[in-house]
Amino acid sequence: MLRTQFEEELNKLHNQFYSMGTLVSGQLNKAIRAFVSRDPELAQDVIDGDHAINEQEVKLETKSFEMIALQQPVSGDLRTVITVLKASSDLERMGDHAASIAKDLLNLGEDSEGLGVENDIAHIGEKVKELVDSALNAYIQNDDSRATQIAQQDDAIDKMVEETQEKVLRAMTENPERVTDGKEYLMTLMHLERIGDFGRNLCEWVVYLKSGELVEL
Repeated sequence: MLRTQFEEELNKLHNQFYSMGTLVSGQLNKAIRAFVSRDPELAQDVIDGDHAINEQEVKLETKSFEMIALQQPVSGDLRTVITVLKASSDLERMGDHAASIAKDLLNLGEDSEGLGVENDIAHIGEKVKELVDSALNAYIQNDDSRATQIAQQDDAIDKMVEETQEKVLRAMTENPERVTDGKEYLMTLMHLERIGDFGRNLCEWVVYLKSGELVEL
């Protein structure tokens, strides 16, 4: 394969990865909206859409292995392929967590009342989505400095999650009949925290793509 053709294949790989990222971001947005607004139809749409993310990961994985096996890339080219291979796995896991948030809502049931932390969850979800979107943009721009800054946002997300978990636990203590609902709220918060962690991982892959160094941000 000529160098120009190989570069075109690398560019396609970048674009496919970013496309998968935007799909995951959309799923996250819908999952949060579904949970906060108690929309079971939207939640089911998120669950049904998870297979599309899984399919994209398989395609990226297959293409990455093909390029490694057939072209035997070295140096920066190899880093690009490895980054897509590893980071697409992180995106797939984000999609799984988004689908799990939708399932948490369906587990609540139609007659379930809120626990008074819906605005908190919406805010956390917004911040998590911002982190993921920013990490994807840093990837496209190959901006490792920006990625390092973005990764630090996860600390604030973790703090917000912890504070909201405490509110849910208090509500469960004060109203024992809400324990079952509280469990689903706690699970949703855990899923949001994990998505934020995977967003931080994306930032680490951006640094690796640019420098070749595996770092923990």
